[in-house]
Amino acid sequence: MDAEVLFLCAGIFFISILYSSVGHGGASGYLALLSLTAYGEMQSAWLKQHVWVLNLIVAGLAFFHYSKAGHHLLSKSLPFIAASIPFAFVGGFLRVDGAIYDTLLSITLLYAAVRLLTVKEHTGSDEELKPSKNQAYAFGAGIGFFSGIIGVGGGIFLSPLLLLKKWATPKSAAATAALFIWVNSAAGLLGATASNQIVLELHTLLPFIVAVLFGGFFGSRYGSLYAKQATVRNLLVAVLLLASFKRISEFFF
Repeated sequence: MDAEVLFLCAGIFFISILYSSVGHGGASGYLALLSLTAYGEMQSAWLKQHVWVLNLIVAGLAFFHYSKAGHHLLSKSLPFIAASIPFAFVGGFLRVDGAIYDTLLSITLLYAAVRLLTVKEHTGSDEELKPSKNQAYAFGAGIGFFSGIIGVGGGIFLSPLLLLKKWATPKSAAATAALFIWVNSAAGLLGATASNQIVLELHTLLPFIVAVLFGGFFGSRYGSLYAKQATVRNLLVAVLLLASFKRISEFFF
């Protein structure tokens, strides 16, 4: 195993800990990290599919722990998920590459960095409201479609929305996001399969899978320990910013 793979495994391990602690799969973090290495030169289909596989593992672990702890309500998640699945499938089916993909990915990474920088502690005592079905369908479809194009699960968009609108407490938002990410990642992979774009490399994935199995397990299990993750979060912000600026500079220069 060469130095670059070891670096990636270590980075992916810590990213999966951080993201899974709030019910996320970590796709934006993995994409940022991969963009800083030789893998960043791979086609968008390659990047999206390998990240979706890691998402399935981490989001699955996160959903297991949060739902086991009693934080998931299917009635709350179902409208978002039902609308997102077909649109994530279409997003994964579409062939988006080159400058368009780089621009969209850069915007996503910048957004992820800003969200991590502005995240605040929540007490969970705020009044919880209920979205209308039309609102849930509209947001679910939009996030699902964009996630399918970019290669993420959509949690980094859904969680802030749920909290901003007071549609969920932090822990129930984490549970909903984890399930949302899992189904969108699966739908994206199915869409890529339907359009004959599957380019998964098992030998490349294996060390990364081991890293996220451990990171996702520990992060989701101890998801309430946010304060101790401030340093890791700031490092992740730096990686996201560096990767997004790297892709933007390549686009213009």
